[in-house]
Amino acid sequence: MAGSIKAVDNPSAFHRFAERVVFGNRVVVLALFALVTVAMGWFASQLRVDAGFKKQIPLAHEYMQTFLDYEKEFGGANRILIAVMAKNGDMFNQPFMQTMEKITQDVKSIENVDEARIRSIFTPNVRFVEVVEDGFAGGNVIPQEFTPNVEGFEATSEQFATIKANIEKANIVGRLVAKDFSGAMVWAELVPEGGEGQVKLDYQKVAGQLEDIRAKYENDATSVHIIGFAKMVGDISDGARSVILFFFLTIAFTWVLLFLYSSSAKLATLTVFCALVAVLWMLGALRLLGFGIDPMNMLTPFLIFAIAVSHGEQMINRFRGEIFFGGLEEGTVEELRQRRGVDAATAARVAFRMLLVPGAVALIAGCIGFATILIIPIQIIYELAITATVGVAITILTDLILLPVLLSYCQLRNLEKKRQYRLRQLTQFDKIWALLAKFSRPVPAAVIILLGVAIWFFAKQYGHQVMIGDAEKGVAELRPEARYNKDAVLISEKFSLGVDMLNVIAEAQPSACTTSYPVMETMDRFAWHMRNVEGVEQVMTLPMAAKIVNAGWNEGNLRWRALPRDPDTLRMATQGFETDSGLLNNDCSAMPIMMFLGDHRATTIDRVVAAVKDFREKNGAWAGGNVNLMKQLTEQANAATEKGETFHSDKINLRLATGNVGVLAAINDKVREVDAVMLYLLYGAVFVMCLLSFRNPLAALCIVLPLVLVTELGHALMVKLGIGLKVNTLTVVALGVGIGVDYAIYIFARMRESMQAGAHLTEAYFGALKTTGIAIFYTALTLAVGVAMWIFSDLKFQADMGLMLTFMFVVNMFAALIFLPALCRWLLRPFEKN
Repeated sequence: MAGSIKAVDNPSAFHRFAERVVFGNRVVVLALFALVTVAMGWFASQLRVDAGFKKQIPLAHEYMQTFLDYEKEFGGANRILIAVMAKNGDMFNQPFMQTMEKITQDVKSIENVDEARIRSIFTPNVRFVEVVEDGFAGGNVIPQEFTPNVEGFEATSEQFATIKANIEKANIVGRLVAKDFSGAMVWAELVPEGGEGQVKLDYQKVAGQLEDIRAKYENDATSVHIIGFAKMVGDISDGARSVILFFFLTIAFTWVLLFLYSSSAKLATLTVFCALVAVLWMLGALRLLGFGIDPMNMLTPFLIFAIAVSHGEQMINRFRGEIFFGGLEEGTVEELRQRRGVDAATAARVAFRMLLVPGAVALIAGCIGFATILIIPIQIIYELAITATVGVAITILTDLILLPVLLSYCQLRNLEKKRQYRLRQLTQFDKIWALLAKFSRPVPAAVIILLGVAIWFFAKQYGHQVMIGDAEKGVAELRPEARYNKDAVLISEKFSLGVDMLNVIAEAQPSACTTSYPVMETMDRFAWHMRNVEGVEQVMTLPMAAKIVNAGWNEGNLRWRALPRDPDTLRMATQGFETDSGLLNNDCSAMPIMMFLGDHRATTIDRVVAAVKDFREKNGAWAGGNVNLMKQLTEQANAATEKGETFHSDKINLRLATGNVGVLAAINDKVREVDAVMLYLLYGAVFVMCLLSFRNPLAALCIVLPLVLVTELGHALMVKLGIGLKVNTLTVVALGVGIGVDYAIYIFARMRESMQAGAHLTEAYFGALKTTGIAIFYTALTLAVGVAMWIFSDLKFQADMGLMLTFMFVVNMFAALIFLPALCRWLLRPFEKN
């Protein structure tokens, strides 16, 4: 009590100045908050959903430089696959062919689809070649006279037999046609984002058009299955709309918890109101910063609301102590009964004065938790970090200024009844607080520290098994039973490919495919090498196609299915391939090796990428990171031509990587690179903040060490639940640390008040528990309830984040209650007897 009075009666110059500015101009403060809230509400109303493919990827990564260099020539990772399946298992009937042709035409009408890259059995760029008596013959897979949608046309069995034969000759079984001929597929590429004069892609609109196609053509005889980034964004956006319902449920649950804690509808309402103001300001700030709401960042308002409520809870806890008892709620019940409270204005001033520094430190630590994830060089993470940091910074204003000013006008009814309720609250947990207080004595504290070290050691060993990237098949953001993931499974089963595609770009001199046998032979050996890697379902390359053509020039003899060494013969085998085949660029200086993978799990990606790197290192097919050998050799060839000289080079550079798997590999690399660094930065920043606040490095260490333990437990939980460490979960770990430190800061700040007044550590800890223990418990419960609602979301990544954050918030509370006092005993007062 003495410590409490001393702290209140002797505020620092900073506290006196801040109190005079805020409470000396209460009307002005409220008017400013009202004006800004109205303005921010107007800006927030202009927010729009903003999803983007390139926002998801680390553009500075080596693989993504390859992706950007060849995006326009070979397409990127932004592919749409539409599988049309005959439910009776046979695609060779007129109704199916009618549907297939119509869907192909409808895909062409989708906004932002690159028409030149659409491929299906009904597009002219899907052709077959065969050897006949006079040489070669070929044509479209679907004969010109086969017009299933022309009125009066009746298909014959002979025509279907011809189409089936053409499909087999075109070697598209497993790619554009199901392996069992039960369906066919339409491939489409969206035009590259961000090109000069290019309109920004509206993924939700594209997803809506795809869903319209499904609704239009799916019936009792035919099913339509769609996968691709655009469709995934649409499905995630649809699932994210349920966030609105969860948000209102969270508000309701939070209000009930606050009412049960404070026994006052006014206090509960004011706390929730200030939290909602913080959320509204954050949404307005999003618009002012030029951001939209990305479906992957829909959860940020939840976090800001939960953080604001938890800190507001500390404010009303201190306010009640002053208004009921005129100070800290220390001493026996009889002593508290004898004390009388102060008026609301004085209580609000004292609460403001006493919580300004610890509250600001805790919230700044939360800001740091968000800001540390800025080291992940991905646009969507940049947006999340900036907006969440701004949101937490806004909470400093709403919880530490607006809320106490509103409380200064708050006149509680039935004050004596509420005072008696608080007295019962303070005493009903005394036995628990007394038990916990014993943990701060020397021997129990030593046992707890040793136990904590053991838990940390085993959690770290187990947590090291956490997988970088996706740990499961399918799109991790959606639940396994989601339509998208079911479609992906069917396409993977029926076709020899899916959306999981990795392209390695072979760079060489211009016309390498017609003049350089060593380049083509290296590509061919590389393709054979990759076909034998577990997880690779199919490989497509120009040399493979050239060998088939070479055999065709030699009466189809299989012994001639080899790469010609003679340049003239090699030219004959490759000159018939156009750029729309996707196997080469316009001067044959870049040729993709396309690999279709069975899934995009982290283990599969790591295995395939390692195999690529192993081959190119052993075969001298690597020019170094971000080196564009094609450009270098083209410049050298042009220079030689100007001098009238002949230029020739057999150099080859196998560059990783395009395709969606290339994107995932780059993201996984960045996560692996920043994981430990981000946590060390976070721990260091929290340590520095606590050091500046409490002026004691050992005290800062007492606060940081429990966070380290809980982080390792979080990694162990991810291994247990099969959650991979990726961008989403990496940010969750950072947020859990940044927000979880609040408990320790509030407990230690209260302990420090008592210890500065001369109390022993155990006594100070008991007093901190008695006065803030219930508030800490309700804070953790409020935070946990706020995010636990996500577990029921339609989106798996939201459910995973909800589960992880709930765990982090609750376990951080227990770590603060149990390990903090034990560490304080041996780091701060090891020789004190009590």
